[in-house]
Formats: sequence, structure tokens, C-alpha cells
Amino acid sequence: MTRVPNALSLAVAAPGSTVPGSGSPPPRRSPRVIGGALVALTKPRIIELLLVTTVPTMLLAQHGVPPIRLVLATLIGGTLAAGSANTINCYLDRDIDAVMKRTSRRPLVVNGGGTIKPWEALAWGIALGAGATLLLGLMANWLAASLADAAILFYIFVYTLLLKRRSPSNIVIGGAAGCFPVLVGWAAVTGRVSWPALVLFAVIFLWTPPHFWALAMKFKKDYAAANVPMLPVVASPAVVARKILWYSYAMVAATLALAPWSGWIYGVLAAALGVWFLAEAHRLKARIAAAADGTSAAPMRLFHLSIAYLTLLFAAVAVTALLPWGRW
Repeated sequence: MTRVPNALSLAVAAPGSTVPGSGSPPPRRSPRVIGGALVALTKPRIIELLLVTTVPTMLLAQHGVPPIRLVLATLIGGTLAAGSANTINCYLDRDIDAVMKRTSRRPLVVNGGGTIKPWEALAWGIALGAGATLLLGLMANWLAASLADAAILFYIFVYTLLLKRRSPSNIVIGGAAGCFPVLVGWAAVTGRVSWPALVLFAVIFLWTPPHFWALAMKFKKDYAAANVPMLPVVASPAVVARKILWYSYAMVAATLALAPWSGWIYGVLAAALGVWFLAEAHRLKARIAAAADGTSAAPMRLFHLSIAYLTLLFAAVAVTALLPWGRW
């Protein structure tokens, strides 16, 4: 039976060549298409969440508003660093991205016919990392630049290459890479790393497993097909839900440990948000236990709630930092 090319391949086809396996010409390599693909490789939606934690941390370190020039340099440098790590991750994981439904539309998979070549993605990732290092080093300080570089290297070598395909603890340990923005932000303002920054690091570190395991429960079949041993692949839903609850309690405890530095307004808000999150984690555990087939819609509810929770928690950090009368 003759294979009929899809509408997209016909729309972007260039005469005289073909996409392997389809009989259709490959996509045109126009600057707009290439630019869009390069941006997509950086995973902008993930970067947004990382930056949500950076500005409040800088406000807390300053106990006010740092110089706008410094804030912008730190945000842009952090964006470049995160984009570098994410791009190189896409380069290294392009084989399993092609297998998983959730990632099957990433640029190196969708555009394997010619829009972005693997070596171009790797060069782009390295260039972003170099730009982040120079911008943070010259516009903030070299400690902030070094911490951003450490985050890139940790994400690539510890998470992507060492743990992701080998250990169910991949996201627990490897998730530490996503905690570095608070250290970068604090160091950019103060030139050092103090204990409040380490507490914020711990908050994100403990937040990551409940956040990501909830998502992985939804896409368990994807990870299993790609032979990635995420916890939901190798453990029962009940075990995953129980561990999500444990990490949730530890996370809330870490948020309250920041109260002596941040003030009573933050303490009240952190406690209220913690009760909210723990209630949802308990609800997930109960619904998983009640689901006869071991499945439930609750994991994605917790996943989305976790994003709102982290955003609101760091908003509380920012508000407290800007209100002197909110301190102890």
C-alpha cells in the first residue's frame, strides 16, 4: 500500500529530496524554523519555573530590591545556563525522546529529517553555557557563574548520563540541578552562599520528587517503553504515593526552617501552603489506594498543584523581603 505524506510534510517540502522513510521532501531550513527549533530545545516552560525561584531569592538576600542591572544579568545568565543544560539533555536523550509519546515532538525527533542536526544542537548548548558563564562572571560575580556551570555539569553528567537510565533515584539526586538557581541568585547579590540559600536549595530539592513522580505516574508507559527506571515504572502506585507523601512532609518542614530569616508573614503563608500541599498528597495516597486498577487522575492534579505551590511559596518569600514590618 502506498504511504500518503501528511499535510505538514507536503507544506514544508523542498523539491528534489525526500524525508527518509516517507517518500516526502525534508522540511525547509528557513531561519524562522531553525530559530524556533533552537528555542524549543531549551525547554522554555521549565526555565520559567526556575526563574520564579531566582528573583525572590535575590530580594531576600538584599532585603529589598537589588540593582535592576544585576537582576537582569542574573535572569538572563540563568536562562542561558538552563537552556544550555536542557539543550544538551535533548541531544543526549534524542533516542529515548523518539520512543516516548510525551517527548516525541521535540526538535531533534520531529525534525530529524533536516531542520536541526545533532551536532548543531550540541554546539548551541555549548554556546549557551559559555554565554551564561561570561555574562554572570562579568556582570554579577564569578561565584554565581561557577554555580551556574556546576548546575549545567550536574544535570548533564550526574542526571542525564549517570542516573537517568540506571537508577530509580535518578530524579531524587539528579533533581538537585534544578535547585542551583537559588544559589546563583543569592551569590549574585551577596558574593557568597549563606544558610538561607541552602534552605531554599533544600526546599526545591525535596519538592522535585513529588512534582516529577506525579508526572511520571501519568506517563509510566512512556518511561517503561524507553527503559527509563523512573520510580513509577519499578514500584507500585501505592509505594510511589507513599514516598510522595514522605517527601512532601520533609519539604514543608524545610519551608518552615526559613521562617527565622524571612519573618512571621512568610512563616504564616508557608504553613498555610504546606497544609494545602499535604492535604493533596494525602488525597493522592487515598485515591491510589482506592483505585482498583492502581490508576487515578489524582497524580496530574498534584503535579499542577505543585507548580502553583512553588510559585506561591516564592511569592511569599518576595513579599516578606519587601515588607520590613513582616520580619520578626
